[in-house]
Amino acid sequence: MQNKEQWLPSKYVFKKGKLKGSRTLKDVTVSSRMFVDLVASFYQENIPLYVSGDLLDLGCGFVPFYEAYKDYISENSCVDWQNTIHKNPFLDLETDINKPLPIGNEIFDTVILSDVLEHIRKPEELIAEIYRIMRPNGKFILNTPFFYWLHEQPFDYFRYTKFALQSMLEDAGFKVLKLEPMGGVPEIMTDIFCKNALAIPIIGKPLVLFSLFNTRMFLKTGWGKKVS
Repeated sequence: MQNKEQWLPSKYVFKKGKLKGSRTLKDVTVSSRMFVDLVASFYQENIPLYVSGDLLDLGCGFVPFYEAYKDYISENSCVDWQNTIHKNPFLDLETDINKPLPIGNEIFDTVILSDVLEHIRKPEELIAEIYRIMRPNGKFILNTPFFYWLHEQPFDYFRYTKFALQSMLEDAGFKVLKLEPMGGVPEIMTDIFCKNALAIPIIGKPLVLFSLFNTRMFLKTGWGKKVS
């Protein structure tokens, strides 16, 4: 990772020891908080279990998970597409992730691919490339949305069932240790409502905040835990 001294928290931040989505609107819109918080919880749970050694943050953006994984690794390498609008000072390599990665074999102990796979035209080829650059017994951690609106158009290509993900990973040579959904009906319905309600003038944001609060309260109940 280049220019580590310039890095600041962005999409994900620690608050009272818990990793959550940023409440700064330029980093996370209020309508996206529900699922960003779910992703944050997933990584806070799994980073201590599976992250170690030399890490590749692939499709890293502005490296939002750096604070979460930095104490578990020897070194992190940051790779992403070139951004011609806002120069990314943290990248070690700018490359088209849709093409073969210009990286040697068996280089990394850990690879993180967060909210990237849906933007890959030929996902099986990328997964095979990731397997190639990983050391034996390395760990590959990824998340990708399933029930989620189109974003970063026109570069949003796929949504995956758990069966598709497991099949692609195993075909590439990976052994799947954990494959779990994030969120259920309450979170999905809240996310859809919030993204549409936010467009309503004046009352949109209060409606979104009210919906987020109610859903979080419901998820703490017995019924909420059953349907989530």
